[in-house]
Amino acid sequence: MKVAIVGASGAVGQEFLRVLDERNFPLDELVLFGSTRSAGTKYTFRGKEYEVQLLKHGDDFKDVDIAFTSAGAGTSKEFCEDITKYGAVMIDNSSAFRMDENVPLVVPECNAEDALVRPRGIIANPNCTTIMMVVCLQPIEKLSHIKRIHVASYQSASGAGAAAMAELQQQYKQLANDEQPEVEKFAYQLAYNVIPQIDVFQDNGYTKEEMKMFNETKKIMHTDARCSAMCVRISSLRAHSEAVWIETEEPVSVEAAKEAFRNAEGVTLIDDIAKVGAKANPDASKETMEGLPYPMPLYTAGKDDVYVGRVREDLAGDNGLTFWLSGDQIKKGAALNAVQIAEYLIKVGNVK
Repeated sequence: MKVAIVGASGAVGQEFLRVLDERNFPLDELVLFGSTRSAGTKYTFRGKEYEVQLLKHGDDFKDVDIAFTSAGAGTSKEFCEDITKYGAVMIDNSSAFRMDENVPLVVPECNAEDALVRPRGIIANPNCTTIMMVVCLQPIEKLSHIKRIHVASYQSASGAGAAAMAELQQQYKQLANDEQPEVEKFAYQLAYNVIPQIDVFQDNGYTKEEMKMFNETKKIMHTDARCSAMCVRISSLRAHSEAVWIETEEPVSVEAAKEAFRNAEGVTLIDDIAKVGAKANPDASKETMEGLPYPMPLYTAGKDDVYVGRVREDLAGDNGLTFWLSGDQIKKGAALNAVQIAEYLIKVGNVK
């Protein structure tokens, strides 16, 4: 098994390396690609040093079985034919192909089988907020069809890349020193602030990020459910959170929903408000989350699962439930989901 990572020096590219190692992914050869800026950089993986090669047109992917790409939509569109020409499966983390009818959009907990039909040799990794939400919606969908979804997201700096994370940390340092914070990666200062805009506004007043949640949810879950989203950037570093309201066709009790979450693949339920105010060892909590009444991004960062809490009846509508979720944007929201797709393909023998 020969694996390539395109965009190896970025936040998601580096997470690919960590996830592949953590999960003991069965690869024999690894090749890293990047831009002129990152070409020549060296990284260590499983005790061996690898040098980032310059991504260029040609036959560099001739013997590659799986290529994980996370270098932006423009790069993915430009190089997709080079990557797939000799049969490599391209698992793309950009927005380039998500709504292409000939490219499956896959979250393994929801629609792994869709990855088996890929006319262009490409599988798209969904938007991070969509991934986390549908992982939690799927177990409820099995109880009763979800008709409507409302969601408010609270998205970390990592969603805008490694440089954005560094900018947020730098802003806090500058403000602590009574310096004017530098603002480049976000429209406004993010430190001590929330920004109710992610990506550009569309004609309907929603942002592109919000419309991704509307469109991608339909494609992944094969549903007619409509999703109305409000996406907000907050000063969390690398874990996203979401408040979700759903309406189902038939009533679903709170206890039935909690049981579905407990048994769902990729989901961990943390919902015990009796623990509010309980004293806990902060370090132990970050590792085990023991003693927490609900999930928080400080604790879900670095974890594989999507964590769910605050499950309750929606008082504003019939057959309604509402819940809170939190998960690592770089991990399950990007690299881990892509690696899980690859693991599924290997399991069913669907790699060249």
